[in-house]
Amino acid sequence: MVKPVLLLVGAIPIIFAILLIIPLTNPEIPKTAIDPNDQVEIEFTKHHLTKVSFGITERLGAEQTEILVIKNNGDMQYTLTNEGMSVTENVSKINSEKRMRLIAMIKETGFMAIPFDSFIIKDGINEFVKFGVKITYNEKTNQLFWPEQTATEQLIPPIISQVEIELENILSGIRE
Repeated sequence: MVKPVLLLVGAIPIIFAILLIIPLTNPEIPKTAIDPNDQVEIEFTKHHLTKVSFGITERLGAEQTEILVIKNNGDMQYTLTNEGMSVTENVSKINSEKRMRLIAMIKETGFMAIPFDSFIIKDGINEFVKFGVKITYNEKTNQLFWPEQTATEQLIPPIISQVEIELENILSGIRE
């Protein structure tokens, strides 16, 4: 018969494994740590870039730029620029639940501590989308820029991709 001590020792790794897996099965980011006094402003930019060749030199030019600014009070300003000319400006208000979810994602995941890394664009890429986000959280600012995943061989951190998806969903809602 198996000794109770061996059962206890064998159960400890199983208990730890269960404790590690439970948070991974819940994709929802907790909103409990959000302080209503937090000051958060988010500026999201999406540039559709094209490589322009001038014989010897090449440069990137933005065919289209979308800028979304979310103020602390929930006001949103959307600007669409085509080839340097402002085409659309739209002012609206963000849903409180979406705003809280976005702030929780930024606060709870350590997004503000992500260091800025340059992403090298693959050779032969002539058109790609470049994203940027500037977040001011209680007077501390973090600004990140990254290309779409297909334009670089480097891995874009998953938290950056998650914030991008959330902000893209907000942009899609405004465009409609």
